[in-house]
Amino acid sequence: MRALVVHGPGDVRVDERPDPVAGPGQVLVAVEWGGVCGSDLAYWRHGASGTAVLRRPLVLGHEVAGRVAALGPGVTGVEPGTPVTVHPATPEGDLPERLAGRDNLNTRVRYLGSAAFDPHTDGGFADLVAVRADQVRVLPAGVGTRLGALAEPLAVALHAVRRAGEVAGRTVLVNGAGPIGCLVVAAARSAGAARVVVADIAPEPLAVARALGADEARDLGSGDALPEDVEVVFEASGVPAALGPVLRATARGGTLVQVGNLPGGSARAVLGDLVTREITWVGSYRFVDEVTDAVRALGAGLDLAPLVSGEFDLADGVAALERAAGPGGGKVLIRLGGAA
Repeated sequence: MRALVVHGPGDVRVDERPDPVAGPGQVLVAVEWGGVCGSDLAYWRHGASGTAVLRRPLVLGHEVAGRVAALGPGVTGVEPGTPVTVHPATPEGDLPERLAGRDNLNTRVRYLGSAAFDPHTDGGFADLVAVRADQVRVLPAGVGTRLGALAEPLAVALHAVRRAGEVAGRTVLVNGAGPIGCLVVAAARSAGAARVVVADIAPEPLAVARALGADEARDLGSGDALPEDVEVVFEASGVPAALGPVLRATARGGTLVQVGNLPGGSARAVLGDLVTREITWVGSYRFVDEVTDAVRALGAGLDLAPLVSGEFDLADGVAALERAAGPGGGKVLIRLGGAA
């Protein structure tokens, strides 16, 4: 089979690899579509994503959807040919009782397309991938694998909105209109937010956010300012310099959800308003089982088509990464296997 493999910084190739086989309790998925994530770009650019350092070649990709190709021994309840998306996480570590049900905070979680542990966990940018049967989520009628590949990043956004508490009937600000920020816009709108304001430094991603339900766009690169006194704020840029203005935009006693990944090292930021305005600042990391909610939302008609900004064949995987790393916003998809 073919697979998109990162060998080191700046070195991504389409390699031939042996076809995987579905073992006991596993499902073999013929992957049709995959979405490029920031972690894929980080491995390609730097040979590392956060603290996960590439030590050997790694198949990229964790936002994938396809069709069941074969069932391993003992697997029932799903038939070959069924369209599915995949929950990419495999918790392996310990979880204290106080964190019961929050598997995303497990001390050791393997993730498709991740170099966090050695041996690495190969991802799904391949013609075939074998996963546990409990990792697959059947796509509802009317939801194809192309948009089904967006269920994983949508789950990240749904988890962030859940971390904010009740958003129905409230005004929401999303700072940063990258793919996750745009999906937070869609998730907040789906959760009943009365008004959604989005801010970014470029007009192209703001246009995507508007198409996904934002009521107002603030172009910070053209001199617009963040709104004032917003009850619920999502910081999705991950830029430390944005923290001061975003905290100031948060209403006294309001909630700020940090969903954008911040640097692992030291960074300058103005944080005084966190104390004087008594802001509740919470982190949001990946998701638990919100991928199931994401599939349900897609089946109920949540239209994420405006998010897709480019489509590339697997053979053009490097071009897909280059497009995803460039300006313009949106989500870049890679077409694999027998995708139409």
